[in-house]
Amino acid sequence: MILVLLALLAILVYYLGTWNHQYWAKRNVKHDPPVFLFGNNFKGFFGRQSFTQVASDLYNRFPNEKVVGYYRGSTPELYIRDPDIVRNILSNDFAYFYPRGLGRNTDVEPLLANLLHADGDMWKLMRQRLTPAFTTARLKAMFPLVVRCAERLQDEARAAAARPGACDARELMARFTTEFIGACGFGVETNSLGYQDSHFRKIGRLIFSRPLSVIIKHMIWELLPPLRSYIHVFDRKLENALFSFVKNIREVRQCKPSGRHDFIDLLLELEGKGKIVGKSIEHHNPDGTPMTVDIEMDLKMITAQVFIFFAAGFETSSSATSYTLHQLAFNPESQLKIQSEIDEVLQKYDNKLCYDAVAEMTLLSMAFKEAMRMFPSAGVLKRVCARPYTFPELGLNVDPGVKIVVPVEALQNDEKYFDNPRDFQPNRFTPEEMKKRHKYVYLPFGDGPRACIGSRLGEMQSLAGLAAVLQVCSVAPAPTTRRVPPVDSSSNIVQAVRGGLPLQLTVRQ
Repeated sequence: MILVLLALLAILVYYLGTWNHQYWAKRNVKHDPPVFLFGNNFKGFFGRQSFTQVASDLYNRFPNEKVVGYYRGSTPELYIRDPDIVRNILSNDFAYFYPRGLGRNTDVEPLLANLLHADGDMWKLMRQRLTPAFTTARLKAMFPLVVRCAERLQDEARAAAARPGACDARELMARFTTEFIGACGFGVETNSLGYQDSHFRKIGRLIFSRPLSVIIKHMIWELLPPLRSYIHVFDRKLENALFSFVKNIREVRQCKPSGRHDFIDLLLELEGKGKIVGKSIEHHNPDGTPMTVDIEMDLKMITAQVFIFFAAGFETSSSATSYTLHQLAFNPESQLKIQSEIDEVLQKYDNKLCYDAVAEMTLLSMAFKEAMRMFPSAGVLKRVCARPYTFPELGLNVDPGVKIVVPVEALQNDEKYFDNPRDFQPNRFTPEEMKKRHKYVYLPFGDGPRACIGSRLGEMQSLAGLAAVLQVCSVAPAPTTRRVPPVDSSSNIVQAVRGGLPLQLTVRQ
């Protein structure tokens, strides 16, 4: 009897570990053979291959396919290689693919009730209310705070140049970004540039650290759906630190805007207006019209938006700016041209950074875009099929719950769209060259209704930081600099390099 039960248990376990592994074979979609329990994602689950590395590997190994199948455990994923299909998913047929599928149980992990991770009605209502935070008027009003951070960055760059040895450009720009987020987002002085172990900088490290315990919990969450309501992946120290921080600011400002026009002010304005009400994207009345839905902007929701403002703004900007400096170090002719442009533009503005000055630095902007092409912070875009869909180009039917992955880095480094893609060529981003390309082969900020809401703010801050460094210093490879920085294979959606980006800084005469 015991043997029979053990046999039945083994059959059940095997079934649960393989039950969906015929999904792509039945649809004639090319894919690697899945293995028991892990599907195709054994290396990914154990942090030996990042999400972007998985996507790029599939993209390059199936050059003649428009789509490629994959199994993350028992969950089927479809990797898109064709930019026309990418356009349909992100824009034309958005109603079928509005979820990102990044979220987990917000009752267990409340920080995930944010704009990036939220799906459905919560995302739609939050997006329509948070969009006013990133208008041109608000960006201009915020820029004096950016300038103060940039001036401190210049002081730290000079100090780094005076010290013997290499400067870690990744750490330098991460501290600048942290300083900026503190000032422009929350109205606090973080002292991240003057003190590399400041409280805010520690929070930044905590957000993106992926210790073994987190990797294991995330793997269990992916592999065992019945347990998802009980698994807490995030570090509770991070949650406690952010909730305490937001609660204190809220009390200091007496739950109302302070007049600083920062991100916290916007969230307090939303809280003061009461519930956010709008039309549902998920639920409809019997006559087919969308139902009216609402959400409450309470402390939990405010803290969740603060978390993503910090996380998204910190990692993407610091990664993109430091990688731009890395490329300029190996391309001194481009660096000299950009520095000449910075000098020329700033002479018109009394050698002071300002919003209009940064907007005129076209060569710098082109270099920044080229660096993001080569190494996008978000190496993939994720969506989930929300209702049955047929890909018209393929006659392929997919069901709700199938995950869709756009391999951004692979598209942006495909020689079909970019000649000599591993060469740093900022001229790819002249208006004339950009018009020649398919719009959906360059997606560092995504596209469509779920494109990055803070892309203009991130670019403005990044260009200001780059201009500040290059105005006072030149960058060159250090003895320990690697031409192609190694990628941290344990990183998730957002990419990271392993070991920093050491560069030699020299004060300009």
